[in-house]
Amino acid sequence: MSYDFHYEALPMRVRFGAGSLATLADELDALGLERVLVLCSPGQDDTAEAIAAVLGDRCVGVRPDAVMHVPAEVADKAQREAVALGADGCVTVGGGSAIGLGKAIALKHGLPIVAVPTTYAGSEMTPVWGLTTDGSKETGRDPRVLPRSVVYDPELTLTLPTAMSVTSGINAMAHAAEALYAPDASPIISLMAEEGVRALAAALPTIVADSSDPEARSNAMYGAWLCGATLGATTMSLHHKLCHALGGTLNLPHAATHTVVLPYALAYNADYAPTAMAALARALPGEGAPAMRLWHLAGDLGAPRSLAELGMTEADIDRIADEVTSKSYGNPRPLTLSGIRDLLRAAWSGDEPTVLTAS
Repeated sequence: MSYDFHYEALPMRVRFGAGSLATLADELDALGLERVLVLCSPGQDDTAEAIAAVLGDRCVGVRPDAVMHVPAEVADKAQREAVALGADGCVTVGGGSAIGLGKAIALKHGLPIVAVPTTYAGSEMTPVWGLTTDGSKETGRDPRVLPRSVVYDPELTLTLPTAMSVTSGINAMAHAAEALYAPDASPIISLMAEEGVRALAAALPTIVADSSDPEARSNAMYGAWLCGATLGATTMSLHHKLCHALGGTLNLPHAATHTVVLPYALAYNADYAPTAMAALARALPGEGAPAMRLWHLAGDLGAPRSLAELGMTEADIDRIADEVTSKSYGNPRPLTLSGIRDLLRAAWSGDEPTVLTAS
């Protein structure tokens, strides 16, 4: 085999293991942070307040108002609060909403982030930021928003609801799937992507059977870390563009949207990314193409399998298709308006994703 690639490691530190939350103060010490603002979603305020209590005087405030897709008005309020409190860094507690709000502050003021994930979102491993203004979600990459330190403590996920665990886990798999066929993929990223999908696909059924299984929770968080790292090192393609449009324009739930869309994005690209599909076939249980395996896995785990379930109307199909095809970006299969309409229609109705495989 002849190789031709580039790879750039991201400058961050990771602490992983049950009970590793106890090292949070050490991570702040390593970064020289003395006045941190703790950020979380409303549902994570108890955990955030407990962390604030442990940090004592080093915590200058807790903002439990992070929401999906980082609305610009929420980001602006948090940015102003960080300055008013004299914060020299942020600790984000939760999933993509909390880390997204931290990234918005880092983007404007350069405050370093220490992330404490409690879901499998993966955003903590990337320099990708997103802001939603008037129903339009803008994303970009900037090294300033990459967390300087990430503390992965699987014990914090033991109470993550089963349904959210499943959709968050499949959301993480989406990062790895796109990394496998990204234009800037590399051998090490492909290895991480395949292993990340394998770990999550094995762990999620156990979590559904017993949500407090500590080994399954640790394995799922391990898989999420790998999948998030692959997203941070490669270029996003069709799947993420679709989900950003659906989330920013229609305000559909983030992880659930990724869960529904991923099999259809894989089916669309299948014939144009055979190496990626072979890796996913090795990582996913079941028979047939990866798109079908994932679709069946989602169904077996009780996850949503149609965009209609999430609140999208049939009338939204053309609007989202127009938005997704309005700009060019890297994807294995060329994008056509009719092709994306067909993809969205199948995902909206929950049809088997095999209908999208190219002939």
